[in-house]
Amino acid sequence: MSLPFGSADMGLLLIRTQWPQLNSPCMKEHISITMQLAFLAFFVIHFAWKWFGVVRNRGGNDLQEDLKKQCITVKQSFSYKLSLLCSVSIFGTHCFILLLLFQDSVVSRCDSSVSSFSAETSQALSWLIVSVYVMKIKAWRLLKFPWILRSWWLCSFILSLTFNAHFITTKQDPLGFQDYADLTGLVASLFLLSISIRGNTGLHLLESSEVTEPLLLCSETEHIKKSSFSPYGNATLFQRITFSWINPLFSLGYKKPLEKDDVPNIDVKDSAQTCSQAFDKNLKTTIEQEGPGRAFFYKSVLRFVWKKAAINAVFAVVNASTAYIGPYLINDFVVFLTKKQDQSLNYGYLLALGFLSAKIVETVTQRQWIFGARQLGMRLRAALISHIYQKGLLLSSQSRQSHTSGEIINYMSVDVQRITDFIWYVNTIWMLPIQISAAIFILQKHLGLGAVAALVTTLMVMACNYPLTRIQRTYQSDIMNAKDERMKATSEILKNMKILKLQAWDNQFLNKVKRLRKKEYDCLWKSLRLQAFTTFILWGAPALISVVTFVTCMLIGVKLTSGAVLSALATFQMLQSPIFGLPDLLSALVQSKVSADRIASYLQQSETQKDAVEYLSKDHTELSVEIENGAFSWEPEASRPTLDEIELRVQKGMKVAICGAVGSGKSSLLSSILGEIQKLRGTVRVSGKQAYVPQSPWILTGTIRDNILFGSIYESEKYERTVKACALIKDFELFSNGDMTEIGERGINMSGGQKQRIQIARAVYQDADVYLLDDPFSAVDAHTGRQLFEECLMGILKEKTVLYVTHQVEFLPAADLILVMQNGRVKQAGRFQELLKQNIGFEVLVGAHNEALESILSIEKSSRNFKEEYKDDNDSAAIAESLQTQRDSEHNISTENKKKEAKLVQDEETEKGVIGKEVYLAYLRTVKGGLLVPIIILAQSCFQMLQIASNYWMAWTAPPTAESKPKLSMNKILLVYALLAAGSSLCVLARTILVAIGGLSTAEKFFSRMLCSIFRAPMSFFDSTPTGRILNRVSTDQSVLDLEMAIKLGWCAFSIIQIVGTIFVMSQVAWQVCVIFIPVAVACVFYQRYYTPTARELSRMSGVERAPILHHFAESLAGATTIRAFDQRDRFISSNLTLIDNHSRPWFHVASAMEWLSFRLNLLSHFVFAFSLVLLVTLPEGVINPSIAGLGVTYGLSLNVLQAQVIWNICNAENKMISVERILQYSKIPSEAPLVVDAHRPLDNWPNVGSIVFRDLQVRYAEHFPAVLKNITCEFPGGKKIGVVGRTGSGKSTLIQALFRIVEPSQGTIVIDNVDITKIGLHDLRSRLGIIPQDPALFDGTVRVNLDPLAQYTDHELWEALDKCQLGDVLRAKDEKLDATVVENGENWSVGQRQLVCLGRVLLKKSNILVLDEATASVDSATDGVIQKIITHEFKDRTVVTIAHRIHTVIESDLVLVLSDGRIAEFDSPAKLLEREDSFFSKLIKEYSMRSKHFTSSNNLLS
Repeated sequence: MSLPFGSADMGLLLIRTQWPQLNSPCMKEHISITMQLAFLAFFVIHFAWKWFGVVRNRGGNDLQEDLKKQCITVKQSFSYKLSLLCSVSIFGTHCFILLLLFQDSVVSRCDSSVSSFSAETSQALSWLIVSVYVMKIKAWRLLKFPWILRSWWLCSFILSLTFNAHFITTKQDPLGFQDYADLTGLVASLFLLSISIRGNTGLHLLESSEVTEPLLLCSETEHIKKSSFSPYGNATLFQRITFSWINPLFSLGYKKPLEKDDVPNIDVKDSAQTCSQAFDKNLKTTIEQEGPGRAFFYKSVLRFVWKKAAINAVFAVVNASTAYIGPYLINDFVVFLTKKQDQSLNYGYLLALGFLSAKIVETVTQRQWIFGARQLGMRLRAALISHIYQKGLLLSSQSRQSHTSGEIINYMSVDVQRITDFIWYVNTIWMLPIQISAAIFILQKHLGLGAVAALVTTLMVMACNYPLTRIQRTYQSDIMNAKDERMKATSEILKNMKILKLQAWDNQFLNKVKRLRKKEYDCLWKSLRLQAFTTFILWGAPALISVVTFVTCMLIGVKLTSGAVLSALATFQMLQSPIFGLPDLLSALVQSKVSADRIASYLQQSETQKDAVEYLSKDHTELSVEIENGAFSWEPEASRPTLDEIELRVQKGMKVAICGAVGSGKSSLLSSILGEIQKLRGTVRVSGKQAYVPQSPWILTGTIRDNILFGSIYESEKYERTVKACALIKDFELFSNGDMTEIGERGINMSGGQKQRIQIARAVYQDADVYLLDDPFSAVDAHTGRQLFEECLMGILKEKTVLYVTHQVEFLPAADLILVMQNGRVKQAGRFQELLKQNIGFEVLVGAHNEALESILSIEKSSRNFKEEYKDDNDSAAIAESLQTQRDSEHNISTENKKKEAKLVQDEETEKGVIGKEVYLAYLRTVKGGLLVPIIILAQSCFQMLQIASNYWMAWTAPPTAESKPKLSMNKILLVYALLAAGSSLCVLARTILVAIGGLSTAEKFFSRMLCSIFRAPMSFFDSTPTGRILNRVSTDQSVLDLEMAIKLGWCAFSIIQIVGTIFVMSQVAWQVCVIFIPVAVACVFYQRYYTPTARELSRMSGVERAPILHHFAESLAGATTIRAFDQRDRFISSNLTLIDNHSRPWFHVASAMEWLSFRLNLLSHFVFAFSLVLLVTLPEGVINPSIAGLGVTYGLSLNVLQAQVIWNICNAENKMISVERILQYSKIPSEAPLVVDAHRPLDNWPNVGSIVFRDLQVRYAEHFPAVLKNITCEFPGGKKIGVVGRTGSGKSTLIQALFRIVEPSQGTIVIDNVDITKIGLHDLRSRLGIIPQDPALFDGTVRVNLDPLAQYTDHELWEALDKCQLGDVLRAKDEKLDATVVENGENWSVGQRQLVCLGRVLLKKSNILVLDEATASVDSATDGVIQKIITHEFKDRTVVTIAHRIHTVIESDLVLVLSDGRIAEFDSPAKLLEREDSFFSKLIKEYSMRSKHFTSSNNLLS
């Protein structure tokens, strides 16, 4: 076909269908030989590599693998049989032809006999190998054909189709034998091609029916195969291209809301374990080659992603190239329409086919690179999260102080997300130069030198991005720092919310978070403001470039025909992509650079010393623990080490007690044995397995049994023995579901004693050789403490080596060795009697205990004749049994509640079905009642109308050919065009600013409401809600509202407006397009509705499954010392990988679902576009204006993008709207009572007397739970000292919570100084009471801030309080004095020192009512005695309510309240209670006396 013009050369190249002229008669043979040799070479290399791998991996698993194969039978399928038949038939054909060639019975087409023989021989050999290979597939039990086989079948088909079909169809003579043979080969190759595309062998693997030993192995293998089945991993090539492998999930999701178990597994290559191992390997290789430094992180990431990224890059490059074929052909199409009478319609149809083919290739490649980028991002995210987690388990104490858990959670949630987002943008780097080059080529072809002006303007616009990007990078860094500060404070507040409520500090800390948010808001506004300005420049860029280009063309005399103008406009529209893409790329680059630097810095933080402890086999030495010349420090730079001159040798089976004053180094000594503290010098050796019980209980969310087993296998006999020794059997009887009762976050629904005993049981069950117990008896009562000591320490652990820190002097005499710590040194060491005789300090500790004991005994003796003071152990056991009455646990635990659900922490609540319109309306109406929304839509509509008008103007006024004259002068044409373009740009500026203002203001209001709702929530909400869930909302979900939500919703409206404009233009050209567009639009809506239910539930699941990762990480960080001590790192890392996979599963399928939808919508839009092209070609000449028709085609080129964008943006907005939905959930949490009730404000001096009256008080933790306190009626007189005692779980702490209204009474009242506390505001109540809680809490900051968070007192008052609570000298020794640093959770201070700081707070507050809840449990007896005297002196005329397990702290009280089973057992003065031998209090005193009977002799020694 000849053409009268040469501008369609490229179109002809694209759509040419004629067979090539094959001048060489032996070309087929030469190509065939080359292909066979290449195949044979690849085949040899492939098998050599496989063989090498088999030899390398051969080992002990061979037998197991053989057994697995023996228990599986193989059933052949039709496709397998067909592949074997076709391969053998082609092999046989070539052998027969080869035989005929030998006999000269067949005439070859090639005139060279050598080439003919060589070609047939190589073909026969290749097909022989292929046939054997196919036969072996059955033996190897392969479910998919190997890639080398499928590639060969594809190449064979192409070769056969290219040559054989050509010769057969063009041959004039009758067909000979070789022609029939070639035809047979072509048909067989076609079958093999279809099999290779499908990919599956079709073999069915069935379990053998024989009852043999391998059957068990078979079922196990089948189970593994089922559990790890991945539809994506087993998809064929065609299914992967069309994403049809996800069809079954859509079918299920359309029928019913998806559940977690409905979501298929991800492919093994995408699993967290595979990704983590690969990244770890790259990390180690890079560090070995490059050494440490931030560059190691970037190079490791590059090595991890490069293979998959290279494949994505190929797809991206092809996509960018094919996208410009449409603009290239527009001029040819307009010329064709202009000169239709001179052209054949076939040429028009071929042009239409060229357009369509290019768009289909563009769609396939685009979907593949986008999906590939998301998949790669998921892999990188899994690798980074796992490594951040693993690093967290190894951080040294100094690193933990510089990186709080809130910051590290930010690395995991925000920074990792930003790095993985950049993976999506990175393909822009390869596409950008191709897009610009292709655009300039097209412009040069149609506009000549005008293209130079376009290039210069484009580069200038892009250059503007550089300074803007630098500023944006600074803003992004500021945003991340501000977010870190806010998250750090929020995380700390959530952990200590109970303390804030008890101290009435919740308002102050709420304001603190608001101040930090204001700082973050200012950074966000700066960033969004700059982003709006950048968007204005970039949206206006195509108009600016086109104006400059057209003006340049006019000045240099280039003719602007309508075809050239439309082609240029289409090209400028395509240029919008790289221009838009560049700032997004730079912004993503900036954000990921900041995040990568932060993660790289974190990964380089110091870890615990690997060589700090030398671990020996337990049979290697007689010593269990040995320290030689040890010096250790928490702060290596400090002038004085924490521990110095430590010499310790502990024989196997010894019991070593460690005692000393608060802050003397007791816990640090245990840390030195664990390798937790920095070793400066010396040697530490530990023989055998070790177990550790920390001073502050660390309990995991889960069942009690899980906490005790801690990864070990359940052995019933050993388990029962352990729980009995740890005094847990009675607790299990009271729990609603026994030991399967679920514990809340941080053991929130357990008393302090229960948590302590659970973690002691955890250590005992491990059956270790060395036990390190840090003050294990402080949180339990006298009877339980004695039982633990006798049955656990001296019973089940009697053969074990035990080092225990204790402040209870009564547990010292039984020790084989006692270490007395003072100022970081072992001051004394020896047995109990030896130390007393030395008389150099130990007697002070013992003396304080004896004074307390004597005070108890003197009160006993003055009350009655204590004849049977010391009975034998059997009697004491009988007393203990009688005392062990039924009691409730402190939260939801009761015998009455056995049938209730044992689960405290419920699965996260998620909405089901469509996101309600009220969620959208709530978002849109938040600012100005939604007034900004119509203004934004109007601005975008004006932009679209002005843009269409400007393009229509150019198409209408420009001449159709170079010979024609324009309708107006070019000056006027370009002036009007420039004005319209400028107007559209100003509309964009207005729109972007309004979107930024509206979006950020809405996000701020949502955050403020959620924050207030969380702070006003009752404690029951925090007890049952893991911190990770709340942090997920205030971090990840809030980030979506801050930076994405408004833009996503805006794009929904913008893309709809754009597609309406496009359809309007196309229908103006040919209204018949509407005929096809309407059914296609219906199909699009159907696809969208079919897609939405599945995608929505997957998005919700993805959001829900993100929180457990953060929650598990926060728990692991808190218990990292315990995890390391028990050598459980691998198990926790495995749990982390499982949680990552649980999140990746729905996330991966959300991404796949989106590509599934986009692919189908693109194909439908191509159908509309192709129909419109065919229509324009078919319509008679003169019916339409060729220029306007070209404009329609110009807009039609972007139809597929716009149509996909509409659905994509709607679906994307709905997925993001889930974040709004989740934040709204937490904005409507049921609130506590009001902070202030104006009608019932107490007087300023209330309470001035301090009397507390309980009237028929009942307390339950939820409506369906039984009462924990039952009918409590009593009066605490003002100014008296009240002691509250009772067994663990008797309701003591619940009584205090009721007093502070942490739990509201379900019946009855509490009256303080004639004021019913249930009627006044919570702030008025809690701010007037003082409390030292059981769990001391310190906040990140300074000692000054922790003592006086509200800044109410002078330095003099602060120092006075510190001196009274025995911390003055400690602070004076520090350079910073009152500004001495306190890290998160106060971890750089001992637990005893933290309790003393809490004491300092109440000394400053001077409330008339003070509550002490185990306030001195973690201090030594001497310090306890001093503190009791200070409290007695400072609060002598005030009401003091004391809960204590140390009897001597309540024995001198004016009144004692004994609680049992949530009821008042006794309430009277200690003297009167002791007069009755059968009283509970008498039995408690007797128990305590018997526990301390060893000290009668020591009393004499001291006297």
